[in-house]
Amino acid sequence: MAEAQHNTERQFSTQRVYIKDLSFEAPNAPEVFRGEWKPTHELNLNTKINKLDEQAYEVVLSVTVSAKVADKTAFIVEVHQAGIFTSVGFSEEELGPLLGAYCPNLLFPYAREVVSDLVTKGSFPQLVLQHVNFDQLFAQHQQQTAAQAQVDGDAPPSHH
Repeated sequence: MAEAQHNTERQFSTQRVYIKDLSFEAPNAPEVFRGEWKPTHELNLNTKINKLDEQAYEVVLSVTVSAKVADKTAFIVEVHQAGIFTSVGFSEEELGPLLGAYCPNLLFPYAREVVSDLVTKGSFPQLVLQHVNFDQLFAQHQQQTAAQAQVDGDAPPSHH
């Protein structure tokens, strides 16, 4: 019975998944369709966490993909895929990986589908983004933050 009570004390759930912002640009159409299609792609990811109240958080995963052919931009697609998540019974240390890695992992397939649809509707060849390991990205970010804090903390005080 005590175990059942413990399970109800700790809850992390998804309330809603939605598109917060969306844009698609093909600045060099129709010229870009007339040449050979050998694009280079660039992917940028960013995560923003907004605390809504004591138990609710909005996590926004921003995905920006740009494609260039030679030196001309073929397309730029940007999706801000968001979700509202509620958390009960988790410490700040536990919330970090949940909001910074678990939620982006959950949101990414939605963003990937939107990117693929927009690129196809823009009359470009299908683009399917590869899986991203947000757990690894979160761990790297934590290490960089800790290293920077150590550098900042170890710097001798300036008395000039």
